[in-house]
Amino acid sequence: MTEMVYGTVPARDGEPILPRWWRTIDKLSMSCVFILFGIGLLLGLAASPPLAERNGFDAFYYVHRQAIFGALAMVAMIVTTMMSPQLVRRIGVVGFFAAFVALAFLPVFGTDFGKGAVRWYSLGFGSFQPSEFLKPGFIVVSAWLMAASQEINGPPGRMYSLIVTAAIVLLLALQPDFGQACLVLFSWGVMYFVAGAPIVLLVLLAGGVVFAGTLAYNNSEHFARRIDGFLSPEVDPRTQLGYATNAIQEGGFFGVGVGEGQVKWSLPDAHTDFIIAVAAEEYGLILVLVIIGLFTTITVRSLLRLMRERDPFIRLAGTGLACIFGIQAMINIGVAVRLLPAKGMTLPFVSYGGSSLIAGGIAVGALLAFTRTRPQGEIGDILIQRGK
Repeated sequence: MTEMVYGTVPARDGEPILPRWWRTIDKLSMSCVFILFGIGLLLGLAASPPLAERNGFDAFYYVHRQAIFGALAMVAMIVTTMMSPQLVRRIGVVGFFAAFVALAFLPVFGTDFGKGAVRWYSLGFGSFQPSEFLKPGFIVVSAWLMAASQEINGPPGRMYSLIVTAAIVLLLALQPDFGQACLVLFSWGVMYFVAGAPIVLLVLLAGGVVFAGTLAYNNSEHFARRIDGFLSPEVDPRTQLGYATNAIQEGGFFGVGVGEGQVKWSLPDAHTDFIIAVAAEEYGLILVLVIIGLFTTITVRSLLRLMRERDPFIRLAGTGLACIFGIQAMINIGVAVRLLPAKGMTLPFVSYGGSSLIAGGIAVGALLAFTRTRPQGEIGDILIQRGK
């Protein structure tokens, strides 16, 4: 019975917290996160001065803020990686309900900062975007519900998670924030699939998403404008997509040189949603491939480690966090190269943004906590023993 619980990996009783943390953490993935943040600061040095000049601030005002927010994000990430999965779950549930309430009150107390979508709370010294903090909490809660449904006489957790998902998507669509709504639906679908959902049900849900998208296109000018711009055979060079496309073409393989790029002077979101265009123009395809490689490494390594996980909650929550991290990066880069319609989504740890950085640090910290090596046998060990 002891081997069934603890497997062949010995537990080291009395081992200090820091040595045990360092021995069990995925060091390569954590290093990739730090490198991404460093690249974000490097690109911020190029992309932020034009924005600071337009707003009357010091040239590196936004770089300093990004460094502060990023430092808080790295601390939050490291602290979260040291937590047990049970503690991460408890904090995730509390954080989810707090973020959900904040999201629900956005139409009353929120602001759009002139961007046409009420997504933020203005705090005077900065802003707060509830949806960024909602995502990791939502994944933890959904994984908890789905895992509970697999227990004998467990609650109908899958149905509860679907209800929660529908409520969140509705609130996000009302902002409107269809990009974050898609991320929530995607992460829930991945976890539901891993939890053993029938393919027929997933196909029906995909059909429902297409139907909802059709309704949004016909009833939301904001949504329709972005879809029409994406489907148009020609790109207006005076739009953000036009500037980004031209910058990527100008960069070529090796870029035009550090500080020599021009797109940052034309793109209002060069430091956030279109930061990859700045990277492509000044540093070329080489840096873009490095960034893609870093995101791929974190996502794939996490999924491979989770494949050996026996605890259903950890496996589901970790899969949701890894996939939403990778798909957000893919969407951001896909929008910049016009493979996807504009979404208004940041590139994790690279784009400027306090909410995005800190929430991303918490989410990846939880992912690294779930993928830590624990004193348990791999799931393959159990399957072999059952086959004997």
